[in-house]
Amino acid sequence: MSRPHALLRVGFNYDRTLGMRRLTNTATDVAIDGDGSLHILCRGENLVFIRHLSMDDDDLGGFNLVGGGGAVGGSFKVEGEFRWPAAVVLGKDGNLWLPDEGTHRVSVLTVNGELVAQWGEFGSEPGQLNRPSGIAHGPDRNVYIADTLNHRVQKFTADGKFLSTFGEYGYHDGQFDMPWGIDVDELGDIVVSDWRNNRVQKFSSDGEFVFSFGRTGSADSEFNRPAGVTVDRDGDIYVADWANHRVQLFDQTGRFVEKFIGDASLGRQAREYMITNMVAMRLREMTSLEPQKRLRWPTSVRTDSEGRLYIADYGSHRIQVYKKEALQLRSDEIAPVPRSHTLYTQF
Repeated sequence: MSRPHALLRVGFNYDRTLGMRRLTNTATDVAIDGDGSLHILCRGENLVFIRHLSMDDDDLGGFNLVGGGGAVGGSFKVEGEFRWPAAVVLGKDGNLWLPDEGTHRVSVLTVNGELVAQWGEFGSEPGQLNRPSGIAHGPDRNVYIADTLNHRVQKFTADGKFLSTFGEYGYHDGQFDMPWGIDVDELGDIVVSDWRNNRVQKFSSDGEFVFSFGRTGSADSEFNRPAGVTVDRDGDIYVADWANHRVQLFDQTGRFVEKFIGDASLGRQAREYMITNMVAMRLREMTSLEPQKRLRWPTSVRTDSEGRLYIADYGSHRIQVYKKEALQLRSDEIAPVPRSHTLYTQF
């Protein structure tokens, strides 16, 4: 599969907000199902759970995770032990996959919360884990783990058999200081957010360093603790710039394109709650709405096949959704790159 030569970027507009404080408290990550439903990992101080929502913001139930827990809006129970799951992805097997920083292992659950498998153990030897934070499936169906406090990426089979590893502690190319988010694109290339080095690195499917971008700061292309990262169908790279309270978009070469700072409105669940709470309505009527729209500590970014971008707006307990419009271009449909990159023609 090849990437487009270039894109005509038409726009990237705010689409909708899903969830609310009492429903998706501390939304940390989101997995998008093929039927349009969302599986949202909510990781707070005292409660960790999965909440299911529809794209119309219908509450579809969920289940607790910490210690096995009980049901949240449903009748499901989790038999395994969980302490501090950090991410969630939907595998090609239709199950939810979660790396757990507290138990140093990976758990596989059905979308109803039934435990399928758990594997992994604490340590620093090949195949062992220390605070795994990110997880991704490659086109080869293998599993890639951001092994955060071992400062490396590890590759496993779907049943947890160790295959390979790359990376070590440091700040040079190919080294890490707490890798956090990870994604593997359809070509097999691996993109990793390097949390304390404030950069993103890209590797080949064999773990060979390709390029990196970013440095410490708050300007465009700079980061303050990059968290979740994802790659869309066009090769664009999205990074949750956690402590800068934004998401940044880069093209497939690492060139900065644009940023998202948040445009949230009240979703269906939030509107229904507000209508039944006169005090909450009065407080919202009295306050400035500008800061209420913005992202606060976004932890994760995901995309779907329709060009939507999903942002886990952790500090505001919701998911913000944007919709991309772009036309893929062949080399004969656009002029060659000029010597000067200034766009001198105004439209």
